[in-house]
Amino acid sequence: MRRIEVHAWLRIAALCGLLVGLMALSACGGSKLGGDSTGFASERLPDTLPRGEPPPRTQTAEAPAADAAAGNALNCPQVVAWPNERLRTVYQSGHDNDAMYVVNRGEITKLSRECRFYNGGVVVKYGFAGRVLLGPKGKAGAVTLPVAIHATDAYKNTLAKDKMSVRVTVPPNTPVGYFSMVREISFPIRVGTRPEDYKIFVALK
Repeated sequence: MRRIEVHAWLRIAALCGLLVGLMALSACGGSKLGGDSTGFASERLPDTLPRGEPPPRTQTAEAPAADAAAGNALNCPQVVAWPNERLRTVYQSGHDNDAMYVVNRGEITKLSRECRFYNGGVVVKYGFAGRVLLGPKGKAGAVTLPVAIHATDAYKNTLAKDKMSVRVTVPPNTPVGYFSMVREISFPIRVGTRPEDYKIFVALK
């Protein structure tokens, strides 16, 4: 029994050492395109609302992962970034789809939202965060990501749209830059439908 206990304690100690090593590795900076950086930026949604719309109730929830469209238990419209819309790759001119000529790649990595209901509608304060990775042909500096937003109802009808440009700075000697953005969008909720069946799509264009 003593010999078995000693071996068990040795295995536990080795596992603890491995976990400490992984935590230290995650704390390091990003890597070149194709690396596995986990230091994603995120931002807590500020507590502000447009004047003239005092909502009776508030619900806050973490949105689905950027590459998933799962539902949630709260009565709040979903915020979604489909896999083919959460990425935007820029190639050097004349070399599209050639990995050796990638300039940079933008990625949406995190989504969140708050929703406030008023008579007949909802105000959704949504946030998204991500990063820009430099490719083999990339250089440090400013990168602009065009982002398109559209909200749909339970029947996939478009209710509202928005668009913006997100400016990301990739510092010198660092192959990755991070960004986060918080916006608001409002639309009516049709009688007889569930708010959680409504969706707000975030896409890099």
